[in-house]
Amino acid sequence: MISVKNISKQFGSCEALKNISFEIPSGEIVGFLGQNGAGKTTLMRILTAYLPASSGQAFICGEDVSLNPLVVRRKIGYLPENPPLYPTMTVKSYLRFAAQLKDVGIKYQKAQVEHVLEECNLLDVKDQVIGTLSKGYKQRVGIAQAIIHEPEVIILDEPTNGLDPVQILHVRKLISRLESKRTVIISTHILSEIEQMAQRVLILKKGEIAADSEIKKIIIGDERKQLFVQVRGEESAIEKAVKETNSLKQINIECLGEDVFEVHLENTNNASHYNELVQNFFKYQIKVVEMKEKKGSLEEAFLKINK
Repeated sequence: MISVKNISKQFGSCEALKNISFEIPSGEIVGFLGQNGAGKTTLMRILTAYLPASSGQAFICGEDVSLNPLVVRRKIGYLPENPPLYPTMTVKSYLRFAAQLKDVGIKYQKAQVEHVLEECNLLDVKDQVIGTLSKGYKQRVGIAQAIIHEPEVIILDEPTNGLDPVQILHVRKLISRLESKRTVIISTHILSEIEQMAQRVLILKKGEIAADSEIKKIIIGDERKQLFVQVRGEESAIEKAVKETNSLKQINIECLGEDVFEVHLENTNNASHYNELVQNFFKYQIKVVEMKEKKGSLEEAFLKINK
């Protein structure tokens, strides 16, 4: 569906992308992550045929982006960070206008408008002026214009930016419903949203791919969980007890209050190691309040990659 081969992009002496290559099959939701300046926006603009690559090739549905940009654009639905909305138009009239711009056949325009109004849960506001809508509804209108011509690929830049938790949930459900029909690329700084919506993540760092994997495989702690132990006692004694437990690697000790600490350890999934730790706590008269395991997160993986 999407094939990128050795894409590079220079802006003068600045190399924004460096020999990027990856493939995305049909029906997959992929998250693009990276710090500001990592190259995410540049890459999306190249894929949407708005910006030429300095070298390399990108193919959308078998079409070369640089050789057939107009054909490629018909196959893509794009939602930029700031949706291209006209605040004085009603939702329905704007979507009819978007259908005309995107060459939806005259016979099918009315049906397509009704279809995206329903798919994006906009029927209740279809006759409302866009400028009076909430941020969440405006995002849904932006997604509606991106899919009105039934594109095979959808590229969303910060689709939940600035939304409240309820609005985020609505947009997340909408994006998840697109998966079975289309390939979706999402770029966002909200890592928890990528965990909720995508199956795979591409992490860019200084114009290069630093990671390309299924989220469940890339998350720190997928195989190595962390052990959190809440204890009461003197900090120096806690440090001694942890240090003497050679089978467990200490991550850090956090003070939660007077004589209350949380010890973070790398979990080896071996019960004997826990027993050794508890015995050492007992040795130094440290009371164990709670022990719990915690899996890693995409945020931890992202921070580790971008150290």
